[in-house]
Amino acid sequence: MNIEQIRQPFTDIFPGDLSGNTLQRNTPKVLFASVNPAGFDGPKMIAFNEALSEEIGLGKYEEKDLDFLVGNNLPDNVKTYSTAYAGHQFGNWAGQLGDGRAILAGEIINKDGKKTEIQWKGAGATPYSRHADGRAVLRSSVREYLMSEAMYHLGVPTTRALSLALTGEDVVRDMMYNGNPQLEKGAVVIRTAESFLRFGHFELMSAQREYDTLQDLVDFTIENYFPEITSAGTQKYKDFFENVCTRTANLMTEWFRVGFVHGVMNTDNMSVLGLTIDYGPYSMMDEYDLNFTPNTTDLPGRRYAFGQQGQISQWNLWQLANALHALIKDEKFLEDTLNQYGTYFWESHDKMLCRKFGFDELRESDEEFFTNWQGLMQELHLDYTLFFNQLEKLNAESDVKSLFENVSYVVLTDQRIKKLEDFAKKYEARLSSNSISREASLSLMKQTNPKFTLRNYLLYECIEEISSGKTDMLEKLTRALENPYEELYPEFSTKRPSAYDDTSGCSTLSCSS
Repeated sequence: MNIEQIRQPFTDIFPGDLSGNTLQRNTPKVLFASVNPAGFDGPKMIAFNEALSEEIGLGKYEEKDLDFLVGNNLPDNVKTYSTAYAGHQFGNWAGQLGDGRAILAGEIINKDGKKTEIQWKGAGATPYSRHADGRAVLRSSVREYLMSEAMYHLGVPTTRALSLALTGEDVVRDMMYNGNPQLEKGAVVIRTAESFLRFGHFELMSAQREYDTLQDLVDFTIENYFPEITSAGTQKYKDFFENVCTRTANLMTEWFRVGFVHGVMNTDNMSVLGLTIDYGPYSMMDEYDLNFTPNTTDLPGRRYAFGQQGQISQWNLWQLANALHALIKDEKFLEDTLNQYGTYFWESHDKMLCRKFGFDELRESDEEFFTNWQGLMQELHLDYTLFFNQLEKLNAESDVKSLFENVSYVVLTDQRIKKLEDFAKKYEARLSSNSISREASLSLMKQTNPKFTLRNYLLYECIEEISSGKTDMLEKLTRALENPYEELYPEFSTKRPSAYDDTSGCSTLSCSS
């Protein structure tokens, strides 16, 4: 691997704490702290993403590269650090936060000039670990490795995973925060992104009134990651905020398209590049429920429930607007932009639903159709992914009961079947008014609706198998997630088994998951 090509432009530009001290503390007026990975004596490779390694410019993996993949024996050019940021967590200002389990190796540039940041997760304590050890357990590392790659192949903007390795040491975790800590296998995942910059980085500098550094940070972000912005002065910062709003709305639309629920949409978990970051207590939708949250910490308020993600992203953008006000100094512009966000998001969302249903365009009457469909989905507890897969097979001669009986998580009574039949008639009527052919409509659906999504129960089974020393399911899931619009494994295209309904890690998870 071309590890010698890694550099740290971020630390060359911005103020940092260079002491190397991992004592957990505030580091005021700086954006990073130098910190070394803990080092591990008995690492073991579980998975390596060869295609991604080649794409970003690291090249082929050799056995000696395992040291780098867990943060051992690093060359002099890899000057490691963690970044400081702030954030609003569950709606409350949390002050300084930072990379508590993440340590950056730096940035690499491939032959096409594309920049990629490389970051270990679980490689040891940092000043921002908040009285924790900075380690990661196997279950959370497997979940991050597989899900970030699944989202990439689904076409959702995301960070990506380069490698997954056992550290050879055990880590103590209280999975459900119920006073029952247990030893678990430790692991390190390397994740990559064009940048890991978050809303919280800008919030931190604004809160500390470090406005010169805030301006430098926005300028750096625009120069490196927003080439479409060519304006100057205050207009540049306005264009930046509008661009972040658009990217965020587009990301939320993609989450709704595939049924992804993030679970912990704090401002420190929001990317200014519009990427999905920080895979913790997430879940893909099983039965459709606008009030579903996979995060036990989010109960009972359900602030980050599936149906709330659009509104919460707007709330988070308000906090970013407050942070950027010192540069933009135009309240009306910020308010107008944020108000327009809702209009843009919902129009984007409804156009996405049109594609899922195979409609030619968004019409005014479609709003009522979508509302009735949502009510039907919730009442009948229909599986989100499987419903659309079956809908592709619907025609005027279809027996609705046989088509959808294996899609519902409740028994389809005669009354429920009647509601499905009524819906099917309305759907067929809407399709018949399309300006595109049925073949074109079906093609649109197949491009939009995945056949495979990485459900929590599958991840649970995979983690259990890896813990026992096997990787067969890991390899099988990897092939499936790389081809999500094909049904490579029909056994994965089924409802969540009822045996997993109340199993921790299959339906709901804690933030430590």
